Amino acid sequence: MAALLLPGCNSGGPGAAETDTTTSGRISISVDETFAPIVTSQVDTFQKLYQGAKIQAAYKPEQAVIQDLLDNKARVIVVARQLTPAEKAEFDRIKLVPTTIKLATDGLAIIVHPSNPDSLLTLAQLRDIFTGKTSTWSQVSGKKKLNGINVVFDASRSSTARYAQDSVTRGVPLTQRVFAAKSNPALLDYVATHPSAIGIVGANWISDRDDAAVQSFLKKVRVVGISTSPNPQKPDDYVQPYQAYMALKTYPLRRDVYIISREARAGLGTGFASFAAGNKGQLIVLKSGLVPAVGQTRIITTNKL
Repeated sequence: MAALLLPGCNSGGPGAAETDTTTSGRISISVDETFAPIVTSQVDTFQKLYQGAKIQAAYKPEQAVIQDLLDNKARVIVVARQLTPAEKAEFDRIKLVPTTIKLATDGLAIIVHPSNPDSLLTLAQLRDIFTGKTSTWSQVSGKKKLNGINVVFDASRSSTARYAQDSVTRGVPLTQRVFAAKSNPALLDYVATHPSAIGIVGANWISDRDDAAVQSFLKKVRVVGISTSPNPQKPDDYVQPYQAYMALKTYPLRRDVYIISREARAGLGTGFASFAAGNKGQLIVLKSGLVPAVGQTRIITTNKL
């Protein structure tokens, strides 16, 4: 009886009594929907390698994902921040220590309609747009081709909206001309059909240029170059969220991505987290256009002359 009950006591997740292992069984995970493309690739590859493993990923706004971990609805989550002191205290209360692993470095891409002539912005200009200080495109460059600026986020209570307030507006409330598109594809479609709109989206939605969906998105929107200089002198002073610029830390809108597990035993959640942070999982991160948490090395052998 004690042997049967022990796995259920230690797993710390739904389906705790199931005999899942690091490479088999079933598990539900919650993922910040900003990272849907890259986590979908991780899950698909893991399940192909370990056909006895079934991972059900739910893609939600950041706050809902964190709540799933706290409510024991998901053993593993993928988010763009670590747990807060209050959230850690909740786990301390139930005597459980979550495991946090850095998965990647992501960039937030600013996108506009292809017809928008203002595709180069300083960080200060972006801050003024997000706070409403700048409300028309004519205030940006003097060109009067477009109307008032509409700021679009993927969802309410999303990680991109939180990042914009924390790191771009620095606590100043967002403009009243802001709304949530309910999903990243809907955001991309909105910007593609509204010339005056400006949106903010996770770089993995537009970074993997071998992906057919990414190719389609890039035909419909323009990725803005951002400069940290208050007085940039040339186009090279502006950078887009390309992998190299994120790795060199010259692109300013960067954030780390974490995989957090509440498993207290070596279950399927632990196996998936180890895979995502391991060599194969990090190669998927590299392929997606984000920056892997663990550097990948290429060994090239040449013939002697």
